[in-house]
Amino acid sequence: MSMDEFLKYKEEIVRLRRDFHMHPELGFEEQRTSKIVEEYLKELGIKTKRMATTGVVGYLDNGENVTIALRADMDALPIQEENDVPYKSRYPGKMHACGHDAHTAMLLVAAKILSQRKLKGNVRFLFQPAEEGLNGAKRMIDDGALKGVDKIIGLHVWAELPSKVIAISPGPIMASVDHFKIIIRGKGGHGASPHQTNDPILCASSLITSLQSIVSRNISPLESAVVTVGKISGGTAFNIIPENVEMEGTVRTFSEEVRSLIERRLGEIVKHHSLALGCRGELIYKKLNSATVNDEELAQIGKEVASKITRVVEQKKTMGGEDFSEYARIIPGLFVYLGIRNEEKGIIYPHHNPRFNIDEDALPYGTAFEVLITEKLLNS
Repeated sequence: MSMDEFLKYKEEIVRLRRDFHMHPELGFEEQRTSKIVEEYLKELGIKTKRMATTGVVGYLDNGENVTIALRADMDALPIQEENDVPYKSRYPGKMHACGHDAHTAMLLVAAKILSQRKLKGNVRFLFQPAEEGLNGAKRMIDDGALKGVDKIIGLHVWAELPSKVIAISPGPIMASVDHFKIIIRGKGGHGASPHQTNDPILCASSLITSLQSIVSRNISPLESAVVTVGKISGGTAFNIIPENVEMEGTVRTFSEEVRSLIERRLGEIVKHHSLALGCRGELIYKKLNSATVNDEELAQIGKEVASKITRVVEQKKTMGGEDFSEYARIIPGLFVYLGIRNEEKGIIYPHHNPRFNIDEDALPYGTAFEVLITEKLLNS
């Protein structure tokens, strides 16, 4: 199929995307979205199965041995939309501010096109819930979404790329995502008598500075890592030194070795730094998703396919995370970016911003890529 043929589907993709955009649903709450996905696939003659509570898997089986999976995430974010558009979110405090509405719409139309094509293999359509911090991918895997699948493709709209441009690179492209919580337990008292206390606020403030030594002094300058404290809470009044202070933050890396080193050093610094200031420190560390790593062979095939429909550039690494990594840890995976930035239209805001929007002219290119790479992998 030529790009001109894919452009004929733009109106349908946009209609679906705007409907999802007006009705955003948070992770594991995507009941309306899932129902629409199920009904759409069934009308195409594609069998469906519910997984991960609100996830939907479509099975386009042709009795062959090779199966390619295509994945789209469906969840929205707890953000109040500030765009003034006819398809603005109708649900207060909820918004598709990361493009998952577009991902779902593009993959539905890709399923429609693929259901009409002659394929020498099977296609699995994964409509996944709860990508935003809840690791819906793992739930899908646990429920059998990858059973019998040989390779998987994912696509994400990207606000940093010009509209219609596709970015692809082999190897690590998105960081692992870890969450940590630190509890500093001290001895509270009157703010006018600090000598009678063990001040957890003082301990916490100096601890934050000490944590930055992990990246600057324990990690090779040739490696990439982030240690960020994003939340701190403690105290009840201006003249009271509290008993406890809590902090939360995130760690981002591209390698498991660096990831393990940071977890170990966090624990050591929290423990010993707190003791030095008369407090007790506790670290609670949780690994959310691994780094997203593109299969080299799939990346090369992806570049060849994408170059036939649009401009292709190298995909820059980002410390942002994606639970697509859970799939790619098990089978060869390819995760690509589709540019949706258009400064002339004022579409310039980043992901997770209340004014995030998408240049809808780019959407047929996402559908085209999903269809063409599937055909390439199955029919070559």
